[in-house]
Amino acid sequence: MTPITLGQVMDHVRDLPALRQAAMDLVRSLDDPQLSLDELATKLAHDQALAARALRLANSSFYGLGRDVSALADATRVLGLRVLHTLATASAFMGGFPSAGAGGDCFHGFWRHALGTGLCTQALSQVLRAGERSACTAGLLHDIGRLALIDGFQAECQQVCEYQLAHDVPPLQAERAVLGFDHAELGGLLADHWRFDPALVQAIACHHEPQRASSRLCDMVHVADNMAHALDLSGHRDDMVPPLHVPSWLRLGLDHDRCIEVFRQTEAEHEALCQALLA
Repeated sequence: MTPITLGQVMDHVRDLPALRQAAMDLVRSLDDPQLSLDELATKLAHDQALAARALRLANSSFYGLGRDVSALADATRVLGLRVLHTLATASAFMGGFPSAGAGGDCFHGFWRHALGTGLCTQALSQVLRAGERSACTAGLLHDIGRLALIDGFQAECQQVCEYQLAHDVPPLQAERAVLGFDHAELGGLLADHWRFDPALVQAIACHHEPQRASSRLCDMVHVADNMAHALDLSGHRDDMVPPLHVPSWLRLGLDHDRCIEVFRQTEAEHEALCQALLA
């Protein structure tokens, strides 16, 4: 099999249909402090699939309202800006990689882990009072490079999996051996291509090697990724916890009680969000 290059993957992404425009518009508008909930409901209505997911989540047992939520205006009040930002971002990128959905369990497991890491990064930001506005987005999109590979290069992804099993090595090492690059490096290039904030680009590119970034956001994504794997949120039987960069853990200053609170927050919301987006 002829090896692929980073340039080929980037060309593939450029040839994809545009990310769901209504969802991306909503993602950008959520950063506007002047946006009212009624205006948010109007924007939400422009994407029927996203609106349906928002209503499904607002009616989930997680929120336990005891009554049906049928109006988008009510759903926005129930969910709040943070949850809607997560829904909109995930919806935009899930719709932006059409072939990846054909990957079945792989695609499903990818998004279960991505959502778990996003929630976990957000929980870390809250318990540490870090005030990172992009925490959930950084965690949610940390593996976006892997999604691009799943979407356009499934044979090569299978070769990476076979190498990993044959040599009993972490996925990152298998990617570098087979492809000559890894999903984190690719993810950083994609994030830069989409004009993400530089701190977000760095967190995605360096989430397995936070010593290359030395930023609090990157430390949080790195630790959240490990926690999400440890909690087995993807549902994959062969899920592996990647190596933990101890200085990142120490810089965050996590203790037992804070860890338990992060686990509690992440697990409490994860299944409801997965049901809304993946059911």
